Amino acid sequence: MAADHLDAVGELAASLRALGLTPVLVGGMALVVLGSRRVTRDFDFVIAAPGPDLAEVVDVMYDRGLELVSRLTQDGDVAATLGNRRVAAARLRIDAPPTAYFYGAATGLRVDLLFDFPIAAATLSARSIRARIGKHSLQVASESDLLELKKIAAANRQRPGDAEDIAFLERRNKSRS
Repeated sequence: MAADHLDAVGELAASLRALGLTPVLVGGMALVVLGSRRVTRDFDFVIAAPGPDLAEVVDVMYDRGLELVSRLTQDGDVAATLGNRRVAAARLRIDAPPTAYFYGAATGLRVDLLFDFPIAAATLSARSIRARIGKHSLQVASESDLLELKKIAAANRQRPGDAEDIAFLERRNKSRS
C-alpha cells in the first residue's frame, strides 16, 4: 500500500474516533501489520453500529473522497459508487447492511466498515493492540480475534487466501506457545 493510503487511513481512523467510535483494523491489512506477506486491496475496520450518527460516518468517508460502493463486478472490482452522500446515508439506513464498502476513484483507496460484525467492536477493541503505522496509531484486532474472524470468513466463502491467513496466524500462535 502506498504511503498516502496509510496517511489517509490514519486520518480516517482519527476522524471516526472524533465521532466517539473506536475503529479496529481487521482483515488483510491487520495481518500485514503482524508481518504477513499477504497482498490485500483494502482496509477493513470494525466499528460500533453508528445508529443515529450514520450520516456523520458517511460524511467522514465522503469528506475524504470515499464513496459508498453500489455495485461490484464478478471479479470484485468496483463498478459503481453513489456520488451523493445523502443518498448513500439513506441507502445504508434503509438497507441496514452489516458492512459498508467505500472507494476513492481518484486514489484507488478501498475501506470497508463492518458494523459490529461479525464480532462487536467493543469486544475487539478491548483485546486490540496499538500499532504505529507511519505517523499514525491504529487499533489492530488481537491475533486470537483475527484468527476467529478468518475462520468465520473461511466458513462463509471460498477464498484460498483465507486458508493461507489462518495458517499464518496458527504458525504465529504455535511459535509463541
